[in-house]
Amino acid sequence: MDYSGSRDFILGKLEKELSPALYYHGLNHTLDVMAATEMLCAEENINEHDTLLLKTAALFHDAGFLRSNFNHEMLGCDIVREYLPNFGYPEKAIEKICGMIMATRIPQSPKNKLEEIICDADLDYLGRDDFKKIGDLLYKELKFHDYLQNRKQWDALQIAFLEKHSFFTESSRAKRSAKKASHLKKLKKKVQNI
Repeated sequence: MDYSGSRDFILGKLEKELSPALYYHGLNHTLDVMAATEMLCAEENINEHDTLLLKTAALFHDAGFLRSNFNHEMLGCDIVREYLPNFGYPEKAIEKICGMIMATRIPQSPKNKLEEIICDADLDYLGRDDFKKIGDLLYKELKFHDYLQNRKQWDALQIAFLEKHSFFTESSRAKRSAKKASHLKKLKKKVQNI
């Protein structure tokens, strides 16, 4: 499997072809999820083969946005099935990668350890210091696409999302849960004070 070739291919495609209105789901998000995936693979002691599959899934997890904002996970799997055979990925590996991509669909539904890792990597920012900065990009994107009208709706959406969300891996729970709870507390306080 030519991971480097697949990485260069999809990063180049994302950089050139993604809509500039994808303020959150742009190249930076893919690179962020990639970094979180690598960190979690190391912390969760994932073997080399599965790490390679996870890293590939991280690179392609939002590639469906190249085609549409709707059902982007499924479209991402179409892209994976179309292009990864050119990089020597066997069908079994491609289907595992598609399982990981589909697990990231909200609400997340991982069925195994690898899917849990990519789900946690995809939402790693929920428990980090850059939560507000990254969240502002998602707000801007959702507002641009008319999914939200104002900050009040956004705050309510974030509170509901954070209340329902749980990290799956031990590493993410240990590293990110306390900070995520702190973000939720601040958001609730902000809404009460308005």
